[in-house]
This record gives sequence, structure tokens and C-alpha cells, in this order.
Amino acid sequence: MLQFDLLATDASSHARRGQLTLNHGVVQTPIFMPVGTYGTVKGVMPRSLEEMGAQIILGNTFHLWMRPGLDVMASFGGLHAFEQWHKPILTDSGGFQVWSLGDMRKITEEGVHFASPVNGDKLFMSPEVSMQIQTALNSDIVMQLDECTPYETKGHITTEDEARRSMEMSIRWAKRSQNEFARLNNPNALFGIVQGGMFEHLRQESLEQLVALDFPGYAVGGVSVGEPKEDMRRIMAHTPHRLPAHKPRYLMGVGTPEDLVEGVASGVDMFDCVMPTRNARNGTVFTRYGDLKVRNARHKQDHQPLDTSCSCHACAGVSGISWDKGGRAGFSRAYLHHLDRCGEMLGPMLTTIHNLHYYLNLMQEVRDALEHNRFSAFRQQFATDRSRGI
Repeated sequence: MLQFDLLATDASSHARRGQLTLNHGVVQTPIFMPVGTYGTVKGVMPRSLEEMGAQIILGNTFHLWMRPGLDVMASFGGLHAFEQWHKPILTDSGGFQVWSLGDMRKITEEGVHFASPVNGDKLFMSPEVSMQIQTALNSDIVMQLDECTPYETKGHITTEDEARRSMEMSIRWAKRSQNEFARLNNPNALFGIVQGGMFEHLRQESLEQLVALDFPGYAVGGVSVGEPKEDMRRIMAHTPHRLPAHKPRYLMGVGTPEDLVEGVASGVDMFDCVMPTRNARNGTVFTRYGDLKVRNARHKQDHQPLDTSCSCHACAGVSGISWDKGGRAGFSRAYLHHLDRCGEMLGPMLTTIHNLHYYLNLMQEVRDALEHNRFSAFRQQFATDRSRGI
């Protein structure tokens, strides 16, 4: 089941405000989706995700297939009961993880042969197998198996001919994914994935062929795969708004806060990226006024929270009170610096909570701006604030 309702549009850009209804709940768009690779958003309790406003999260088809396996998933009736998250879940197809195996895999028309990175077993992933795994996971949004077209391989930048061959095989795999999805009577929603590398005309061909297949929703893949930022932005500006206006649009694996705001302006409804959680574990946090590295020595005696405008548990504590010079219920930069230097697990847990809260709150602010016809002003103020610096 999938229903997408378009609620508002922006006259100065392709930005739009929508509502996505899925089998496990309603999602307000534009939305950022936290990534939960192994059935968990690393270091964050499901209750905390709900409290910070997460509406939909990701699961990773490839890794959940490896561990714990489909027999365990089947015994729980899918991923929701297994990880105790009862809102919508999107699962990727496994294509990106297979691509990232490099020399450990061989891609053919039939599918991908590879050695398991867990125990070395010889395995095979095809569009049909991907649909079977995702059906067992019972994810609300299922992604077709595609070949993730790389920007370069061992120093060789992908040519137009190579990108075309990859894109055309992904189209054939889209049809096979669609056929298997229907055969399995999967009650959820299947998205097609636009490929075509860094070539706009190939993106357009991919888009047109996928639209002819009439998927419930569409994704733009093959970005954030090592290409220069300007190339990613170029494809982001070209493709999303050309997808059907009455269906949700998902930009895969993107990105920075600036990427999200510009992606919304390009017509994107849904985003995911490991950046807020991965950067948090490495001591880098996102704030309204730029990025902050908690391990830097200048924070050793800093009594301020990470972001004085933030109401997350890390910045404002349980009570969510406003910060002032007299003290605060939240945690100081000095304390987080100390935790980072000591390798204490509470440190990355708190920075992860902050980064995810920041991303989710940013999307809430975007939605509010679109509802009140002030997205253009918001976009300008956001850029000014982020460039100001900590």
C-alpha cells in the first residue's frame, strides 16, 4: 500500500510538501530517514528515534540476509517486530553493498555472484532473490535491484558507454524485480531506481523507461559514489523534478545538510545518509551555525552545549530547557570532549542523538517553511547561518 498526497508547492523552486501513507503509518515529506544497517540505528534506542521525530527508518537487505538470516526474520514476521520499530521501514535492494564488494563479486545479466563477507560462502543475488529477501523483511518500501553505476573504478572514470550498459541492465532488472514482487503478492510498495551515471541524457532515458513501468515511487541512485560534489549537484538538479509529480521521489545516500535543502529545492521528497550517525561516532556534529569537532582541544573547558538553539537530549537534557549562562540540563562541549578522548560509549551515543535530531528538525523546518510559503527565505537564511561558523 502506498498513497502520496501533494499538499503544497514552492513557486520559486521545485520544492514540495507531501504526505506519504504506508502500511505501517503516515510519513510527512520532505523527510530524512535514519539508516539502520543491521536492524538498528547504531547506538540509538527506538524510543529515542520516536522522540526526536523519526517517521521512517532504513534497513539493509544485504546485511540482514547475511545476519541473522531469513529464517529468523520469518519467525518474527518481518523486521518491524524483530527490531521493535512499528513505524514504516524502507529497505535497500542490496545492490550498493554488492557493488562495494569490488573484486569479491562478479556481475552478470542473471545477477551477482559473490563470496559472503561473513563466512566466505558462495552466494547469488538476483532481482528475484532481492524481492524474496525484502518480502521476508516486510518493509513498507522495497527497492528494485539495480547495478550501482560507479563514478570510477581503480582510477578509471566510468565512460558514457559503460554507464549506458549499466543503466540498461538496471532497467531490465527493474522489470524482473517488478514481476517477482507481483508473484510474491507483496502488499507493500516497490520503487524503481533511476541510473545513468553523470550523464543527463542517460538519466532521462532511464527515467522515461521506469515511468513507463508505473512504479508507485521512484529513487535517484548512483550519486554519492565518489563523484565530485559539483557532479552530484548537477544530477540532483536535473533528475528529481522530472519524475512524476504525483509520486514520491527519493534521493539515495545524500547527504550534508546543504545537500538536503538543495535536494528539496530540486523536488526531492525523501533522503537517507549514514553521514549524521557516522560523523557523530567520529566526533563531528552538525549545528545550525556550522560543523563542530568535539575532539578539538579548544572545547576542553567549553561550558556551552553543542548547539544553543537545539532541544535534543544532548543539548537540552531531558527537560529540553533553554540554555543560559547560569547552566543547563544538557551536556557541555567540555563533557563530550572528555568522553571522546576517553573512548566512552556515551559520547558517540549523545552526538548521534544530536546529529539525527538536527537532521530531522531541519526537515521539520523545511516542511513548515513550505506550508507557510516562505521556503525561499528559509533557504537563504539556512545558508547564511550554516556559513557563519561555530
